[in-house]
Amino acid sequence: MRRKHMGLARLGLLAMSLMLAVKLNAQTPAVAPAAQDPAEATAADGPVTLTAKQAKRVHQALTDWAQLVRFREDDAKLAPPAAGEQRVVFMGDSITDNWGRKYGKFFPDKPYVNRGISGQTTPQMLVRFQQDVVALHPAAVLILAGINDIAGNSGSETMADIEDNFRSMVAIAKREHIRVILASTLPASTLPWKPSVQPTEQVRTLNAWLEQYAHDEHLVFCNYYPALVNSSGGIREDLAIDKAVHPNNDGYVLMAPIAEAAITKALAQPRP
Repeated sequence: MRRKHMGLARLGLLAMSLMLAVKLNAQTPAVAPAAQDPAEATAADGPVTLTAKQAKRVHQALTDWAQLVRFREDDAKLAPPAAGEQRVVFMGDSITDNWGRKYGKFFPDKPYVNRGISGQTTPQMLVRFQQDVVALHPAAVLILAGINDIAGNSGSETMADIEDNFRSMVAIAKREHIRVILASTLPASTLPWKPSVQPTEQVRTLNAWLEQYAHDEHLVFCNYYPALVNSSGGIREDLAIDKAVHPNNDGYVLMAPIAEAAITKALAQPRP
């Protein structure tokens, strides 16, 4: 027991040291190149000085890795669905987060709730699934994720890891009698924030698994991919703000009826 407490104490000291370093570095002009990713630094590189943005990311990872605070107040204020209301929660990353907030129209006059957070991966969504989906008592959830996992935004993941996170979210939803819609990951042939990753084939592999898994589990598959893909397996440049990953207004115009059709199909099914 004493060893256990000593181990916890060491962990506590390490966390405090990291947080202090973050605070100090956030107030210090960067000396190292701003483009350096702290996660890629090694002991041989010597001390790493963080930019304010990098410091914020590290602090967030230490204090609220899944970003539960983002929607905590909004979730608490949201009233339960009215009688007969078919609420649908959109769970996702920046592609969902941007929808109606920066680009496109997010289903006016529909009881749909946007719970996308930019940059997130499936393990982060899994952590906040209870708060941002289950607690809102939706009739269905539409999950769009995967591209940030492929990018390694929250660390290295195998395809099996990503699949397991989807399985876990589906299991929670089914336990709570929430219908599940799995969306295809959008096409991408390059990732501006991670140019070393070539995502095209990984996206195709993940989408093939999602479609088969949805079929096997009697879920609805929302397939955005064919409407957005170009001849090289990336997103059509005329449909993306960055010509790489994120839809623009026209992209969301194409996605909206595909989502609506999937939602209609899901809501026609009995609750699990």
